[in-house]
Amino acid sequence: MKLVKRGLAVLVVLAVLVVGGVLIFAPAVLEDGMNVVQPHDPYDISDDAKALHARLIIGDWHADSLLWKRDLLTRSDRGHVDIPRLQAGNVALQVFTTVTKSPSGLNYDENAADAPDDITLLSLVQAWPPGTWGSLLKRALYQGRKLHDFAAEDPSALKVVKSRKDLEEVLARRAGGDTIVGGMLGIEGAHALDGDVDNVDTLYAAGFRVMSLQHFFDNRLGGSLHGVKQGGLTDFGRAVLRRMLEHRIVIDVSHSSAKVVEDVLEMADRPIIVSHTGMYGHCPGPRNIPDSLMKRIADAGGVIGIGYWEGAICKTAPENVADAIVYAVKTLGENHVSLGSDYDGTVTTTFDTSELAVVTQELINAGLSESAIRKVMGGNMVRMLRQQLPDQ
Repeated sequence: MKLVKRGLAVLVVLAVLVVGGVLIFAPAVLEDGMNVVQPHDPYDISDDAKALHARLIIGDWHADSLLWKRDLLTRSDRGHVDIPRLQAGNVALQVFTTVTKSPSGLNYDENAADAPDDITLLSLVQAWPPGTWGSLLKRALYQGRKLHDFAAEDPSALKVVKSRKDLEEVLARRAGGDTIVGGMLGIEGAHALDGDVDNVDTLYAAGFRVMSLQHFFDNRLGGSLHGVKQGGLTDFGRAVLRRMLEHRIVIDVSHSSAKVVEDVLEMADRPIIVSHTGMYGHCPGPRNIPDSLMKRIADAGGVIGIGYWEGAICKTAPENVADAIVYAVKTLGENHVSLGSDYDGTVTTTFDTSELAVVTQELINAGLSESAIRKVMGGNMVRMLRQQLPDQ
């Protein structure tokens, strides 16, 4: 009997060690293979480009960094974004988007709504609170809480922007020489509402100010660009959109079906965004909606965030990022193009956020004017936020 008990004790200890090892090492191993920066020599940035980059107000509409088990106040050798690297890249504003459900494979062509969900597994491996295992709303709130906690831990480095007052404070402090980053919260797909329109209020109260309607699959609000039905807004989707508009939440139609985009344009009383995308005429593929629909968004005052990954722009080299931006500027006008990296969104890029000066360099090389560069790199984002955020 003693030998049996001793054997069981050994098995328990081994099980604890295995589980502990998984919880400690698996998150890093997973992210290392998902958020990749391709190895490269240091980029050659001219003195003129460095000087211009240092004068810019830079903003990015989309990064999924809160999804991962990292301290964003500490510079990491994993992934694409943390606060020190944002500061090194002179980024003033970063939208941190919370991902709550994502089908295995991330198929751009078609995904069933009931496909296996990778975020459930990730939440277990990263030891998220048990409440998040079955609630998409709680997954969003948990990730959002992390941003608030980082800001509370180091308010000199990060401020959560929820209003125009917050925005102007960040911009004023940066104009005075601070390197503070303004972080905004967004959701990637309103399935995070768990089917309850009142959860728009819950997320708004938690500081969320940018919300997309779909992700990789159809949901109760309507069709995804990568879903099965390609339908428009449902009655529930229309009710959610009205509530978002009442709160002055920035509406993001990234990943939405073309029909949903058309329906949103008909309903919305203010401009909308596509936070992270490419232009179909520059990179034809299932990730990008038609240029004609992008023009309608721009004509209504909207802003398009150009990403850095292959699915959006076909090639990830810095010069191709610039080509995609220049194409968008020529197609939509310089007042309607922004940055939308999709950093830390299980994508491979050729530079992280600390190296953003290479984009400025390539935009100069491509012949874009300084005025247009200022708008694309952050001016257009700031203008839209000033228009749309609540006063306080």
